[in-house]
Amino acid sequence: MLRRENTAEFVSTDEQKARAATIFDVARLAGVSHQTVSRVLNDLPNVRPSTKQRVENAIRQLRYRPSTAARALVTRRSRTIGLIMTGAPDFGPSSTVLGFNEAARAERYAVSMASMLESDPESVTAAAELLLRQNVEAIVLVAAHRTALEAINHLELGVPLLAVEAGVPRAAHTVSIDHYGGARAAVDHLVGLGHRAVLHIAGPAHSIDATERVRGWRDALSQHGLVAREPLFGDWSPASGYRFGLELGRSRDFTAVFVGNDQMALGVIHGLTAGGVRVPDDVSIVGFDDIPEAAHFAPPLTTMRQDFAGLGREIMASLLAILGGDDPAPRPPVVPQLVVRESTRPV
Repeated sequence: MLRRENTAEFVSTDEQKARAATIFDVARLAGVSHQTVSRVLNDLPNVRPSTKQRVENAIRQLRYRPSTAARALVTRRSRTIGLIMTGAPDFGPSSTVLGFNEAARAERYAVSMASMLESDPESVTAAAELLLRQNVEAIVLVAAHRTALEAINHLELGVPLLAVEAGVPRAAHTVSIDHYGGARAAVDHLVGLGHRAVLHIAGPAHSIDATERVRGWRDALSQHGLVAREPLFGDWSPASGYRFGLELGRSRDFTAVFVGNDQMALGVIHGLTAGGVRVPDDVSIVGFDDIPEAAHFAPPLTTMRQDFAGLGREIMASLLAILGGDDPAPRPPVVPQLVVRESTRPV
């Protein structure tokens, strides 16, 4: 079951006082989660004294009177997981979300989802608050930009947070794909075919995935004693790849291109071909993702396959361990698999 929430209502302190305050009003004023407020109300442990003081001050300021339902919020089980997805519904994140939903349903959990194009702190905070109002047992974050990770790291949620990405210092739990290792494998494949001038067309500079793939491309070339030129940054779309393909078609000082995703690779092949450059006779191309159409490009695309269904199962397995009271050991990143097709050949 999937429920979508995209908006949140913010009310001022004056408006809160004009009506009966709720536990969510107290949580907002104190800067904590509603579960933390409930822990204070029930005098439960594991609440820092400074946090408890902020909650008690907010209760007095708002003249809040707790209800029986509010006191029960901290212990009630909903069998619902909250999921926040930021950024455009590109193939990778969307497939990850689909894989997670399938894994959650197999475990008889519902998923309540909040999705948004932007990753500003206000939007992320509003999404988290809406999910907490539904008494979710945990929150999964699938973030396209680092700003979303930074925003949610500053929230005291009161429920477990699992980020589908590495590099989240305050999040206790992460599951990720090894974009860095996948990029290195792509470059190793091209170098193994004899290519020495390997360009990179990356995704947006603010993208977490794109940043890791750029880093892997640079390090792989360095390890082989090759020079990495400045990458070109696209927007994941075939149109941006096409524009770069047209530009690169006017230059013949390279023999291979590692492209940050398959959609851009499609555009690159189109642009190069329009400029009279043959793939793979003149230039080899490697993509990333292995979208269903990749095997039917002209020529069929060599790419790095990501196991999104497997990632979804990893997310759910970690959540079940966390909700069961365990502190699961960090899971190694899911490693992409090289799929060799006809867009690459030896120099």
